[in-house]
Amino acid sequence: MLAADFRSRTEDFLVEELAGFEPAGQGEHLLLTVEKRGLNTVHAARRLARWAGIPDVGVGYAGLKDRHAVTRQRFSVHLPKRVAPDLATLQDESLRVLEHAWHHRKLPRGALCGNRFELVLRQVKGEREAVDRRLEAIARGGLPNYFGEQRFGRDGDNVESARRMFAGQRVRREQRSIYLSAARSAMFNAVLSARVGAGDWATGREGEVWMLEGSQSVFGPEAADGALADRAGRLDIHPTGPLWGRGELRCTGDCRDLELAVVEAFPDLRQGLEEAGLKQERRALRVRVAGLDWDWPGDDRLVLRFELPPGAYATGLLAELGEVRDAHAGAGPGG
Repeated sequence: MLAADFRSRTEDFLVEELAGFEPAGQGEHLLLTVEKRGLNTVHAARRLARWAGIPDVGVGYAGLKDRHAVTRQRFSVHLPKRVAPDLATLQDESLRVLEHAWHHRKLPRGALCGNRFELVLRQVKGEREAVDRRLEAIARGGLPNYFGEQRFGRDGDNVESARRMFAGQRVRREQRSIYLSAARSAMFNAVLSARVGAGDWATGREGEVWMLEGSQSVFGPEAADGALADRAGRLDIHPTGPLWGRGELRCTGDCRDLELAVVEAFPDLRQGLEEAGLKQERRALRVRVAGLDWDWPGDDRLVLRFELPPGAYATGLLAELGEVRDAHAGAGPGG
């Protein structure tokens, strides 16, 4: 539909965390909302630890953000004596503190409502009217909720690393978590791809397990009927796919048959995930894109603004528009 360049400049990718709670105003953890540029989350956390004179484990953050972007996100810094070093000594062109407040606990992973994005595409080639129609359809109907390439490693080899781990190769604890996640994600993406091919990834099928919009709550399996179809059309509920682990699939009927047929291609990943002790879970096959709007500042430039829930990827929207070339492919999480 279009061809374009993405992240030609650092400021072409702006992402802002949507906070999951208000600071308590007291406690021994200093919550810092920072804007960083050319700095990934892990490196920023280490820098905060050095500034505070504490171990790295004393710094918390809700989610990983890319280096090749302008990002705004929260960190917590554990300061038991409630004495913080001078903030001016922390800041430079790569990191600025926007807000600070005290809180009573460390910021845990996942403690955010979502992310707000502003993306600039350059050297855009394609029919503007067709792009506008596709964006309007995404605003109405959402996106396939694929795990992004970031989940699979810089060179896309995390799944093969998982296979080697399942075959007996020893790995560090933090690597184990990454490889388990990649294995699960690969199987989920395969099921979602099959559902996209079948044309019912957004509408559901017989025996579907559904997830409520804005939550992780699931219900079903349910027989297909008009009421469910109406709710799915309003993006109130979404079909789900498996995050593999021990136990029986929750879905039944046609839905179960498709999922079992797809995962037959991954016998080693299935067994490895089950033996690792993970349990069957569900993930929505569709993600709602909130507040999507866009404009064309020039014939070859497109600016996109939208919000996504936690765990959804901005690159998933770009993939639906055509061939978007990332100048920093494999650099890290894209939100």
